[in-house]
Amino acid sequence: MNTVPMDVKLMNRVTSVLLVVAVLLLLRILAAQVQRLPQFYIRGITVTGDVSHYNAITLRANVMPRLQGTFFTLDVNATRQVFETMPWVRQAVVRRDYPNRLKVQLQEHKAVAYWGPEGDTRLVNSFGEVFEANLGEVEQDNMPRLFGPDGQSAQVLAMYQKLQASFGPKDMALTQLELMPRGSWRGMLDTGTELELGNGNPDELVQRTQRFLQTMTQATANFKRSPEQLTLVDLRHKDGYSILIDGVSTVASNEVTQGLNTQGNR
Repeated sequence: MNTVPMDVKLMNRVTSVLLVVAVLLLLRILAAQVQRLPQFYIRGITVTGDVSHYNAITLRANVMPRLQGTFFTLDVNATRQVFETMPWVRQAVVRRDYPNRLKVQLQEHKAVAYWGPEGDTRLVNSFGEVFEANLGEVEQDNMPRLFGPDGQSAQVLAMYQKLQASFGPKDMALTQLELMPRGSWRGMLDTGTELELGNGNPDELVQRTQRFLQTMTQATANFKRSPEQLTLVDLRHKDGYSILIDGVSTVASNEVTQGLNTQGNR
């Protein structure tokens, strides 16, 4: 029986390994070439989800020039980030669509309030997040204006929603709410009435607000005025509130909050 010499066996094994390596390298080169063929360049976008501010045409014009790679080489995460830099886009989910398209599902910001002073282009969405967009594209009318320290927008929005729930049944709207740097709250009604709400947690502020609302008609009627003529309401007092009515200032004691009487000075 012939025995193959050891050196021949070794040579055969080396040859086999080299052949496999060569084939793999060739396949890799071919795959790289195929991935870069023009027919795999991204040529279209299918958009689903929230598209009230965008459509496939506007997205193509704004996003396509910023995309890099083909169907095979495109960085999906980087592409998602490109979509999310668009002003109204809160979140994007990007998938490849063979052979040369993208499927994109968008979630847009739903603006519920302005953020900051007049002229500021920032808005607050329904999640309490601040974003920037063209104010001319805002669809909602009469949105409130909220203020507060950076990073506190969600807290301000939550407080606004709690307080507005108290004013709504009285046909009054809270048009502004501000969280001051030291934690106190200040607001304004659609009648122009300024509100000093003071410090406290949401339940405490709601309690003060409801105490005022329960007695405001009586308090203003005593001066032959209506609640719409209030210019200032200060709710920071422990047992009552003070009000300013068209030049008439008064202090409402705890007796007033109980509906007993009103005292004041002209």
